[in-house]
Amino acid sequence: MPDMEPSIRLTFKRKFIAGLVVTIPVAISIFIFIQLFRVVDGFLSPIYDYIFGKHIAGLGFLTAIVLIFVVGIISTNVLGKKFLAQIEKFLFLKIPVFKSLYSSLKQLIDAFSPENKSSFQKFVIVEYPRKGSYVFGFQTKVCTLKDGINEKNLFAVYIPTNNLYLGEVVLFEPNYVIHTDIPVQQGVKIILSGGIASPEIIRGGK
Repeated sequence: MPDMEPSIRLTFKRKFIAGLVVTIPVAISIFIFIQLFRVVDGFLSPIYDYIFGKHIAGLGFLTAIVLIFVVGIISTNVLGKKFLAQIEKFLFLKIPVFKSLYSSLKQLIDAFSPENKSSFQKFVIVEYPRKGSYVFGFQTKVCTLKDGINEKNLFAVYIPTNNLYLGEVVLFEPNYVIHTDIPVQQGVKIILSGGIASPEIIRGGK
């Protein structure tokens, strides 16, 4: 019996940790969803409270989802795109402080949009910030550096430093950028997972 006690404790510990691994992500996801639900529902629920004379939980949240879906339909339509572009040009981009914030956020969000095929061109590996240290990044553009009569092509690489939405842009010479065989969308998953989703073998070349 004394020999069985450590084994029982070890088994219990392993099973408990395994349970935590499963329940913690679920609990955090549910918590975030509930908080998001409360925030979004809180924006529109006062309107319905006034109309119906009582609070109907979830109605504001449902309305927000429908509105976002409708805007999505409009934004993917040719006429809708033109209409939204006019609103953006004559309203959002005319307010001094709001203009800078809106433009920066829009460019950042557009970069991760599945409709955008040009922002993140390739998922790459670069030696940064020091020799012998490699990081994942997204090639965003090819720039030409002119120095008198000389010209040099440089690859602009976005290197995430805080999950995905915060990072820095570094210019590299082509020989210092390793192009991988990993699609951009898979690269996004790798960054968000903290590298856990990285394949065991990465094939790449200059």
